[in-house]
Formats: sequence, structure tokens, C-alpha cells
Amino acid sequence: MTQRQLRLGAFIMATGHHIAAWRHPGAQADAGVNLQHYIALAQTAERGLFDQVFVADSPGVQNHGNDESLSRQGRLSYFEPVTLWSALAAVTKHIGFVATASTTYEDPYLLARKFASLDHISGGRAAWNVVTTGADNVFGNFGLQAHPDPAVRYERATEFVDVVKGLWDSFDDDALIRDKASGVYLDPAKLHTLNHVGKHFRVKGPLNLERPPQGYPVIVQAGSSEDGKELAAATAEAIFTAWTSLAEAQAFYSDVKGRLAKYGRRPEQLLVLPGISPVIGRTEEEAQAKWAELQALIHPAVGLATLAPFWPGEDLARWDLDAPPPYIPTPPRGINSRAHVVLELARREQFTVRQLYEYLAGARGHWVVVGTPQTIADRMQEWFENGAADGFNVMPPVLPQSLDEFVDLVVPELQRRGLFRTAYEGTTLRENLGLQRPPSRYAQAARKAA
Repeated sequence: MTQRQLRLGAFIMATGHHIAAWRHPGAQADAGVNLQHYIALAQTAERGLFDQVFVADSPGVQNHGNDESLSRQGRLSYFEPVTLWSALAAVTKHIGFVATASTTYEDPYLLARKFASLDHISGGRAAWNVVTTGADNVFGNFGLQAHPDPAVRYERATEFVDVVKGLWDSFDDDALIRDKASGVYLDPAKLHTLNHVGKHFRVKGPLNLERPPQGYPVIVQAGSSEDGKELAAATAEAIFTAWTSLAEAQAFYSDVKGRLAKYGRRPEQLLVLPGISPVIGRTEEEAQAKWAELQALIHPAVGLATLAPFWPGEDLARWDLDAPPPYIPTPPRGINSRAHVVLELARREQFTVRQLYEYLAGARGHWVVVGTPQTIADRMQEWFENGAADGFNVMPPVLPQSLDEFVDLVVPELQRRGLFRTAYEGTTLRENLGLQRPPSRYAQAARKAA
């Protein structure tokens, strides 16, 4: 029996995940619009045999604070991800590309075409991170007064994904004959018009692009709310999530895997990939010194801006930074699972305001591990072997420095333990992740009718 092995993604946040990373000497300050920077990162991740690289995305400028915090942030200008990944596909061979796109603010036909194009351009290495978008900086860019309600957004997302998959099935795998001798290019019986009429969408089809090499680009979802877990169980093949303790991660893993059976799915058909932000030193002292150096770069205005979404309407500038928050609000109902994690962390650890924003500054509430390559590998192995993770979304604090360190120091340690590959298994992202290529809905229907 082949030993189960970790899946690794590199979650790329331009200059790095630490909120002050852009100020660090090891960071590329103009990273968000520096193509050579992204090329180097993708090639480093591929050298480290990562499954995929991922960028989060939002169609709006993110700023939860005032002008002072806005002036000090380093995450205001960055590429649209599908465009970026199309460029990087030409300079890589194996690494997969996960792009974020919103089911609330995009169109199913255009999105289906865009991701099918990326899958063809990359030779089967595309993935779609399905998000419903809840950030308040977005809806005004689309002529709206407010977001749709959370329940409506998730209802729309479920229908959206189904429409997109239907469009990806427009052509059977063998529909395009392209026989020059006979002059026959297409078998018309193998081209399908979707004719979808639903609550949120009316889409005729077919898509004007043949079926993607992977059948469907890999479907990824990020979110840990009830609605998010249900959407992942119904549609996702990988889920990015954020936990800070083994017990929390185990509970989530068991919960989301336990929902799959009612959708006719098996546990191995959904990979659970928690975020981990490793601060790596060749000694514990060096790692702690690196962490302290990063924390010292945080301006209080930027730190407080990270807390603003969890205390809406509060003037945080009046708070004593070295005292606990004056109060812990009740976490909002609905989809904001990150708020639950952060507020529970503040309550459990009794952090001061400064300690809380310093913690969040590392990776916005994801798991930060400071230590040697052996220490980091120990923690990853513990989660992997104890029902908490199928792999990890690695969130380098500073880019490119921290990704180089992970590939050069942690990956060899994981390989020595037999936990991680020493060569890519396949040519597509699905093959490397151990995921099956989905058959077309029309092929399935034909088999059932036969």
C-alpha cells in the first residue's frame, strides 16, 4: 500500500503574509505588479514539488482603517489572478494554479470560459477557488447598495457552480474530430446546449471552448461557516481553512468529511488544507529573532486596522494597546467564520489589543509556527497523522525569502520522513492531488440510459 503523503500549496500574498512584510529587507516591495517576482515564486514552489500556488483576490481595495492605516499598507495593488496564472503557465511545467473568483460578482459563462482557457493554456493545471464575497469594499463597485444576504449568496453559489460545470461539459471529450481528409471537424451529436433555467441564472450555452484537459478545473473552497462547509461538501475538491489548535482542526476535519456521504462522495474526494505560516530559523533562537524583527515593523494604525472588522463601528484608536479589548462582541451569525475564530482566540488567550493584532499580523488568524525546520515538520506531521489535515496551504510570512527557506529547509525534512513526494506523480493538477478526472454529465447520462 502506498503511504499517504502531504499535499502542499503555496498561498502567495504579494510581499508575504505578515502585515508588515513589505517593509522587510527580504521582501519585494512592488511585488503585486512585478511579473518577474511571481515567476520566481512559481518556479521556487515547483522546485519544492508543491502541488499548487494560490492567490486570494477581491474586486476592491481592502482598507478597514483610516487614511493613516491606508497609507502604510502594502496590499493595495495586485494582478487579476487568472491573467497572472496564464502568464506563469508558460514558464512552469508541473505546478498547479488556484485563482479566486466570486460567484456573487462574476458571470457563469464568462467565468467558465476563463477557467477552461487557463486549464488549456496550462495543460491541465487550473483550479477555481469558489468564494461568495463578503467584504464591504466590493458591492459598491457593482452598482449595489449592499451585499445580498449570506443565505442568498450561498444559494446562488451552488447554482453558479452547477452552471459552470454544465458549460465545461458542452463538448464531449471526443467531439472534435478535426479530420482533414474527410473535412469533418465536429460530431454535432457531441456538442450540448445547456439550456439552464434556474432561480438565479438563465444560461443557454454551449461554451465556445472544448472540454478542459482535467474535465473540470479543480474546485477549491475557502470557509468554515455552516454554509461554507455545506458548499464544500457538495462541490469542492479541496478546502482551505484556518485553525490555531489541533483540536479545532480535528473537529473541522471530521465535520466536513462527515458531510460528504449525503452527496454521494467519499472522504478522499475532499482534501482539507489548513493554513500554516512558518517562521523558519536554523535554530529556535534564530526563528524567534526573525519573528521579533517582523513584529517590530507593525505600525499601530495598521495593527488596529486588522481588528476593525471584528469590532465594527468602534473607534479602536482610543483603546489602550497594552490592555485587553474593553469587550468581546458576540460573533456575528451567518458566514463570517473568521470572526468566530478571532474573537474566540481573544477570549481564550486573554490577549491585550497589541498582542491580538500582533498575532493576526502574522497570517490573519491562520496557524503561525515559529521554529526550526524540524519543529515545523513535527507540527505538520502531528496534524497530518491525527485527523486534522490532508496537507497544508503554506503562507510564507515574507516573499520571496520565506518560500525559499521552506523549500530549502522544510521540504527536505518532510521528504526524509516519507511524508512528501520526491517527484511529481502526473502531468495535471488532479493527478498530482490524487483526484479523479470527472466524467461529463452527458456521458454519465448516456451510460445510465444504455
